[in-house]
Amino acid sequence: MALALLTPALSLLEKVIPDKKQREKLAHELATMAERHAHETALAQIEVNRTEAASGSLFKGGWRPFLGWVCGGAFAYHFILQPVIVFLIVSFGGELPELPKFEMEALMTVLFGMLGLGGLRTFEKYKHVDK
Repeated sequence: MALALLTPALSLLEKVIPDKKQREKLAHELATMAERHAHETALAQIEVNRTEAASGSLFKGGWRPFLGWVCGGAFAYHFILQPVIVFLIVSFGGELPELPKFEMEALMTVLFGMLGLGGLRTFEKYKHVDK
């Protein structure tokens, strides 16, 4: 977000500060401040995540595993269980009822987001940042 605000500020500098060297110096300082702010925000979020994960409370530390099981269950139903149910019903000559359907696009977004976070955690462990 800070970087999105930086572009209009830099274009404004061109109009306000005529000296090119001074403008570049100020632009560099603004970019450095934006990067520092983004880094501090990320570190604060990591600390919140660490505290939540360390909590023994189901309400604080249990939401990630819960979402993992919900996504995994829906994923298994959609790609494994539902086709098997359809196959068995049709094979035995039964009439196919309306089976539940999930909003797979939203589910995949959540699932891929969680898998991405797991990948970052693996990277942290690889770089020994987790200790």
